[in-house]
Amino acid sequence: MSRHGREGYGLEPWVSRSRPGVQLAVGIGLVAVGSLLIWQTRDFTPGGGNALAGFLLGLLLLVIGAASMLVSGTQTVTVDPRKRLIEIRDSRSIGTKLTVIAFRQVAGISVGNLGKRSNFTNMYYLVLHLNDGREYPLFAPGRFFAGASDCNVVEGWRTRLQEYIASPPLRG
Repeated sequence: MSRHGREGYGLEPWVSRSRPGVQLAVGIGLVAVGSLLIWQTRDFTPGGGNALAGFLLGLLLLVIGAASMLVSGTQTVTVDPRKRLIEIRDSRSIGTKLTVIAFRQVAGISVGNLGKRSNFTNMYYLVLHLNDGREYPLFAPGRFFAGASDCNVVEGWRTRLQEYIASPPLRG
């Protein structure tokens, strides 16, 4: 039995939702910075140089920002101990995708990270190591789940998920 007991959170589904507003704001910021760079370096001379590099960087940021805005949406992760399933629902303007992972498919869980501590851009997430050798990122870093920038919080998610998976099937 987990340290929380059968009457604790172990009985209730654990539901987490991403923050699409943050994802949209990042996309808008990238489009703005990219557009500014393109505008500032639009008169580059043939033969390259810093102006051409700035223009191309601006173009890259513009494309990444626009793509980010197009695919922004809400990701909902539900860990259900009664069904012994992890459901990941991606809701976007172009449709909804549902991914279901049974507890028995999970061979292990680790914490992954994206970014650099020195740049203050670290984002942490869980990596599900599946029995078939594949890996699945849970609480994906580009989705901006609350607490994902704190390694201790994500370690807590890992511990909680391990307790759910290790607990015996619930009856009723």
